[in-house]
Amino acid sequence: MILRGARQVGKTYIIKKFGQTEYERMSYFDFEESPDLAHIFTGTLDPKRIIRDLSRLQGWQIEPENHLLVFDEIQASNNALNALKYFQQNANEYHIVSAGSLLGVKLSKGKSFPVGKVNFIDLYPLSFLEFLDAINKPLLRKLIEETHEVKPYAVPLHNQLLDLLREYYFVGGMPEAVSYFADTGNLMEVREIQKEIINSFVLDFAKHANPSDIQKISLIWDSIPSQLVKENKKFIFSALKKSARGREYENAIIWLADAGLILRSYAVSSAKYPLKGCMDRNSFKVFMLDIGILGAMARIPIELAAKGNKLFDEYQGAFVENYVAQQMIPHFGSTDLTYWKSEGKKAELDFLFEYHNEIYPLEAKAGINPKSKSLNSYNQQFEPRILSRTTLLNLKINGRILNYPLYAVSLFPQLESKIVK
Repeated sequence: MILRGARQVGKTYIIKKFGQTEYERMSYFDFEESPDLAHIFTGTLDPKRIIRDLSRLQGWQIEPENHLLVFDEIQASNNALNALKYFQQNANEYHIVSAGSLLGVKLSKGKSFPVGKVNFIDLYPLSFLEFLDAINKPLLRKLIEETHEVKPYAVPLHNQLLDLLREYYFVGGMPEAVSYFADTGNLMEVREIQKEIINSFVLDFAKHANPSDIQKISLIWDSIPSQLVKENKKFIFSALKKSARGREYENAIIWLADAGLILRSYAVSSAKYPLKGCMDRNSFKVFMLDIGILGAMARIPIELAAKGNKLFDEYQGAFVENYVAQQMIPHFGSTDLTYWKSEGKKAELDFLFEYHNEIYPLEAKAGINPKSKSLNSYNQQFEPRILSRTTLLNLKINGRILNYPLYAVSLFPQLESKIVK
């Protein structure tokens, strides 16, 4: 198995926890921390020889089935990646989990890789529901997950969930930030943790990207908050430099996406299944992997986390769209987000999703008095059975418009699909 995910989303922690609880013993090897490990994977990639050498290195015999063998930061050794193929073919009795912060970047280079020989699992920052668990509010998570009908939540619970959502907007879902907040409630220190995480991302640019792309990657990364503040939020390359062109920065955008640091949403002018066939690859929005990291990059004041709904309105609603994107990618198991733009570009709907071979629109709004001009324009052209939006309002349906409270956007579109049956 290969566990993929951005740096500091908790890959090492969860693998070690799994190994300690599910196996008699765990053999852990980090290819970044110990570069010399790569020498064990030179020459023949015979699994028996590799197991013999690794056992000698750590001082005990690695046993099949009873022990978990962990290769962390495996992208640092291409031969170790290739060796997984031979373990699967010739020594499948050994249980191996591999992980890497920049595995997506490594695998995108097209070098030899054991295609079809490994299982992939992607790890993301904590969702809002996982955040509720982390701060010891499991009953509120259960309340949302067990919602099976469109019925408003009790007002005190609705208001409590909005307060917690405001905290999540500031803290985000990076495990270290969430853990510290759960233990102390100290938002000032949470912001310092977020800054350290951002610094670790930036260090990766210099350490692992092609030298010709480093400056471009940094320009794109630093521009994301200001790009999202624009009304239509489409990523504009000329905002980086007046002379910038998309083709010059394509590799840099791909690097950030493969590293798991950004999420992209592509424009479509039609709502035909499959949406991938309608994507305009030259017209897209760029979101941060985590709303807390976005807030730190944008230097959102700590005071906003305690002031009504102002935090939700910041950056022209960009926080709302980034939040929804962050919740939906692991929810749907796809990295391809889409949004609808009318032919005349007069209307734009925030998200379109495929579910059970149908297209479901979703409008994301920050306020409690939402106007649905774009949703109505979409309705006039495509006439879906239900129109969905997510706002700060309670769960309710008004005519054909189903409103999901932002804290319960994870119910979309399963709840909707039950209504239209």
